[in-house]
Amino acid sequence: METLRDANKGIHPILEQDHPWIFIDSCMQAWPDARYEDAHRHGVTAYAVTAWRPHANVEQAMEEGMFWHLVARKYPNCIVVETAEDIRRAKREGKAAFLMAAQGGDFIGNKLHRIEAFWRLGLRMMLPAYNTTNQICDGALDRTSSGLTRFGELVVDECNRVGVLLDCTHLGKQASLQIIDRSSKPVVFSHSNPNGVVPNPRNIDDDQITACVARGGIIGLAPWGPLVMKPDTTHWPTVDDFIDHVDYVANLVGNTDHIGIGTDMSLGTYPDHEHDPWGEPEYPDVAGRYGRLITTDVRSPLRALNGWSNYTQVINFAERLQARGYSETDVRKILGENYLRVFAEVWGG
Repeated sequence: METLRDANKGIHPILEQDHPWIFIDSCMQAWPDARYEDAHRHGVTAYAVTAWRPHANVEQAMEEGMFWHLVARKYPNCIVVETAEDIRRAKREGKAAFLMAAQGGDFIGNKLHRIEAFWRLGLRMMLPAYNTTNQICDGALDRTSSGLTRFGELVVDECNRVGVLLDCTHLGKQASLQIIDRSSKPVVFSHSNPNGVVPNPRNIDDDQITACVARGGIIGLAPWGPLVMKPDTTHWPTVDDFIDHVDYVANLVGNTDHIGIGTDMSLGTYPDHEHDPWGEPEYPDVAGRYGRLITTDVRSPLRALNGWSNYTQVINFAERLQARGYSETDVRKILGENYLRVFAEVWGG
């Protein structure tokens, strides 16, 4: 345990031999000391990377978005994703694919044309808001429940038109349901778990899950400790605790066709959370109990799961799924094929 407390969860072991599955991580971050030269050797085929900070303005978003093209230029083992086929090609060629994702739409401002501009830059998935309410819709941690704004309706339509996949994680419930209802294309929750297993302000309820699935979307379950730890437990959550979330969604919707994985892990050293010394809003507590019982260190592997605290342990997750009774086909779908189906429908290719 002490060794884990001292470890850096952003530094991952190397797989000398790759596993057979396409693994798409629908939410992760990368930091300045990320080892991009090894990104293809951790067992991840495609990283849906948070391409810029959640509340970035348009200039910050453009600069940070361009960085991913620099990564692909400097590291021949890395590519930037434009189509679903790019991900399949990355697996065949033993490369790491980076899917540019935005955790928040603040960079759009009130300029609808920026969506196509950023799609041309490489943006392929977007959260309209990150926890707090903006010009597009409500955030999951705000007290408002007004849903999607009139401008937000146009954002949904434009994302559908150009091929940006809408992600409802971190959104208020009404906002997520209204986006699902308005969108002509499937939407996803890239890193959210069911409230039916772990009640948490960041998790989602059965209405959100079934609405998303009914339109062909994906529930990207998150092996992030605070969203997995059950309220009646005090132990470091395990990969088997996480599979309880897989079971819940599979039983609720009747199959594994709409389940994916968004680890919320990182490449490189995760920084401390910034705090405003002048004061901050009292948002609902997402990780407080976890911090009291397990760890508050955002860089600790203990923030992930016992049995899945680094990328290479996706193999352990797959083996535990099969031990729980899931088939090889189920494993392939959950790890990547479900996302590939939706990517192809929304992006083409």
